[in-house]
Order: sequence, then structure tokens, then C-alpha cells
Amino acid sequence: MARKTRLFLSAFFTGRPNLSAACQLAENRPLRFSASSGAFLLRRTFSAARAAVAGMFLLGSSLSAAHAEGPAYRTHLPGVGPEDPRQRVDTTQMPWSAIGRVQTELGSRCTGFLISPVLVETAAHCLWLSPTARFIRPTSVHFLRAYSGDHYIAHARVVRVMIPPGYTTAEEARTAGLDHATLVLDHPVAKPDDVFHVTAGPADIAPGTPIMLGGYEQNQPDIITADLACHITGLSQDLGGHTLFTHDCAGTHGSSGAPVLTQTQGGWQVLGVQVQASTQQAGGRAVPLLNSPSAQQ
Repeated sequence: MARKTRLFLSAFFTGRPNLSAACQLAENRPLRFSASSGAFLLRRTFSAARAAVAGMFLLGSSLSAAHAEGPAYRTHLPGVGPEDPRQRVDTTQMPWSAIGRVQTELGSRCTGFLISPVLVETAAHCLWLSPTARFIRPTSVHFLRAYSGDHYIAHARVVRVMIPPGYTTAEEARTAGLDHATLVLDHPVAKPDDVFHVTAGPADIAPGTPIMLGGYEQNQPDIITADLACHITGLSQDLGGHTLFTHDCAGTHGSSGAPVLTQTQGGWQVLGVQVQASTQQAGGRAVPLLNSPSAQQ
């Protein structure tokens, strides 16, 4: 049964009466919003090693932008082209009902999706705390399944986080292909038929494959908006040799951790985890999510 979420956001995390605004704070990433310039700026300068990912943004949201409606921050949306194809989708129906908001008690948020009744996949950089230079405690992370407006289907707290060894936000150019995390929930939030099953192999990650991308994005953070007609455009590697794939789906800050989906005869198939957005056009990069750990290297 759907439950009211605003009360949850204001009282559940810390018991204080006005945390709803705090829960809109930006993901703790090396990006910040400048109110004076209306642009996202890098906190630190790209080194030569980062040149490989210059032109891509890690995906987060800011407090100011999170309160915007529709096109209010339209000119500041990396990963969305001049023609915005994103549209609201129905979170009561698959595949969108298997997606939810990854929310921390510090106010940061991203998108995540169920790969079992108790496992959520998201982007690892969503869990990084820049001020303390470490990942957030698992128990400070919550998953709101099919969050939409002021309702959600289910809520669970995270009890364990699994991140690939070697991933570090300090060396994004070298480890971007490891930028995903598996969250273990404290109880099941779905039936086995209501989650994504990881079945993709390397051959499924092919240029031209029709895909979809939807998540909780900067200018519409309380609903899922999705690009329903986009494609894989190519394969790439980070400087450490880890594989990513590029796509032309419109998706901006807040869509980190969203599933890149395709529809097959057997149903919905998740191909990867959204992690970066282009600064120049619609599109970004995703980490493949394959059914063989060795195939994912």
C-alpha cells in the first residue's frame, strides 16, 4: 500500500520537523552549483589523466535545481539535447515499478533499481562523501521503491553495500567502468517477478541496440522521467581498461544509478547502470551489468 512520503522525509530520518528541504541536497560529488553563474562547476581542475572523461559529467542534483519545475533549469542540464524527449512514466507498471530513489539521511539522492527482492543496483559515486573522503555508512541509505510525488510502494533501509574493488572517485578517468554498487536491503520490497533479472551478455551490448533510460532527474526529482526511444552508440574504456558503453539517451543530474533498459521477447532486460552525462549533447555513458562477473571486466 502506498504511504505518504513527505512525513517520512521530515520525521523518519532524524525526527526533525523540516528535513524535506534537506533531502533535496546535492549528491556529494566533485560538482557544485553556482547560483551566480547558474552553472555546474568542477571543484578541482582536470588533470591530463582526466582528459579522457572531460566532456562527461557525473550525475547529481543540486538543492536549487531540485526545486525547479519543468524547463526552469533547462539550459543547465548536461546530457539533455536541445529537443528534450523525456516524459513522465507510470511507476505502478513494469519496468518503472522496479526503479526507486536511493536516498541518504544526509539528503543526497540518486536512482536505483531492483535486481532481486532485496538487492538494488545504483552508481557507486552516489555513495561517496566528499567532506570525509569515504563512502557513506550503509545504514544511512534508504530505498524508496517506485517513489512518485508523495507516495512509494515500499521502503527499506540498506544494511550492506558492495562496490567493486579499485573504484575511486579520485581517479574517475581510470575507474569509471567500476562505478556501480549493489545495496543489500533489510527486507524484501518486491516479489521475484517484479524485479530485473541480470541476464545480459557481452553480445547484448551492441551499437544500435534500442534502449530506454529513466530516473529521478534534476528538474523533476520527485517523479521518473524517461527517454523511451534511444540507442547504444558505441563501446569505450576508462584509462584502467574497464568497459563502458555510450548512448544517446537524454538523462541529466539525478539519473545516476538508473537502469539502461531494452525490451526482448523474454521481457525487460537491464543492460547497464547510468553513470555519466555528456556536456555537449543528449547522451552519456553507462557501466555494463552482465550476468558474468568476468565478462564485466
